[in-house]
Amino acid sequence: MDDIVAITLFRHGMTEGNKRRAYMGWNDSPLCNEAVQTLTGYTFNPYSYDLFVSSDLQRCLTTIEILFSGVAPAVITELREMNFGTFQGKTYEELKAVNEYQQWINNLFTYTPPHGESFEQFTGRVQKGWDRLIDLIIQQGSKRAFIVTHGGVIRSLLHEFSPIEREFWEWSIPHGTGFVLTFDREGLRRGEHCILLQEVPLTENRHG
Repeated sequence: MDDIVAITLFRHGMTEGNKRRAYMGWNDSPLCNEAVQTLTGYTFNPYSYDLFVSSDLQRCLTTIEILFSGVAPAVITELREMNFGTFQGKTYEELKAVNEYQQWINNLFTYTPPHGESFEQFTGRVQKGWDRLIDLIIQQGSKRAFIVTHGGVIRSLLHEFSPIEREFWEWSIPHGTGFVLTFDREGLRRGEHCILLQEVPLTENRHG
């Protein structure tokens, strides 16, 4: 159907930093061995998609390379994770005695981490990344796009475009999973909610 566009938002595989439960943000960390094994076991069909997009951070680029060997994704830097400033690379245990950290976790939507982004700055940047993605989809006449990005980015986009009303933190998006947002093409142009939301099926037939 020419008037339907399906956009898959897929969270990168778990990293060594994620295993430590550290705030990664703009820091990077290699995928852990378990994530590589899990992603390698997925059987996505590259011919099911006509546009591939990734955050510029290596954990996303590595994920898309494992899932779709040899594809050259368009890179949209605005689809990075939130910048957690001086909290990046650190865990709750390492931060719990820091006053600024306590202020942040008690006021996530209003307090800005030192040298980081405010929630408003983050969501505004993600919206710019989404706008760039939609421009690509329109320019290329894409019908099925696959985007590898981050948990915070996906939550922000689901909060904005899902037909299901749910608070930002209520969305559960484990590493190596995601959602498919299906839009009417004209509704996509107008910034409307998607008409169908589904979890990403993690097994597909590579040959059909």
